[in-house]
Amino acid sequence: MPSGEAPGRAALLVTHTGRQDSTAHARTVAADLIAAGFEVRVVAEEAADLDLPEVKPVSGLAAAAGVEIVFALGGDGTFLRAAELARPVAAPLLGINLGRVGFLAEAEIRDLDQAVRDVVARAYTVDSRITLDVVAEVDGERIAESWALNEVSVEKGQRAHMLELLVDVDGRPLSRYGCDGVICATPTGSTAYAFSAGGPVVWPELEALLLVPISAHALFSRPLVTAPTSTFVIDVDPYTTFAALCCDGRRVFDLPPGARVTVRRGALPVRIVRLREEPFTDRLVAKFELPVDGWRGSRT
Repeated sequence: MPSGEAPGRAALLVTHTGRQDSTAHARTVAADLIAAGFEVRVVAEEAADLDLPEVKPVSGLAAAAGVEIVFALGGDGTFLRAAELARPVAAPLLGINLGRVGFLAEAEIRDLDQAVRDVVARAYTVDSRITLDVVAEVDGERIAESWALNEVSVEKGQRAHMLELLVDVDGRPLSRYGCDGVICATPTGSTAYAFSAGGPVVWPELEALLLVPISAHALFSRPLVTAPTSTFVIDVDPYTTFAALCCDGRRVFDLPPGARVTVRRGALPVRIVRLREEPFTDRLVAKFELPVDGWRGSRT
């Protein structure tokens, strides 16, 4: 690793310390960054597992304040956890995949050493990804407020009962669904839960919002792609079952019958580090292991 003075540079490491290999890789990254002159911060709850006296334990929403970059070493869950710290302070976020698919990650474990060298050399660019802001109310009283990078979903709270939802888009009623739920997603989230529910894959450079019903009993239940300025309002029928509001699979809130959920483009984006120019098509093929030639094979 390159060494030398780099006064004033700082990085935050977020990892899955419950996995021994993740902890070992985090120690390596921390040591290399410290050797390059970085102040290295780690989430306070993870500091004991990392056992590195040179790092600075931090906590709270200000953990990433002033850092040049946030490293997320793990799978997509770790990346989304790191995004919670990076987003409020507009810190660039670099994902190193130590999990399985790791669609949000920029680099694989085999690229770890080079990724650190690139960061030290400032040889990277930063993309801005749109997010979602969500508010839930009952009779005009706010009961929940959050955000998401991938998706916001309103889902049934009881397996045996169907959820009744009325969905408005841009102030106009669209459809009433008897369903398992509705997903509102970003292009970044189009390859996550929305994809599993039958939604389209949307290139991340496109600014748009997605609406994907889940197992809807309706004549019209197609996934929709709307303008990034659109607003979704989802009303939970007063006579239906309890529902759950879920943001990126990490923040979950109970929704009583009669609740109203409003979803729109987030006020703050998430800034994602790119180490190299790579067409999204190549990423899609690699992450999903798509058989490019299919069953027909090559004609040559």
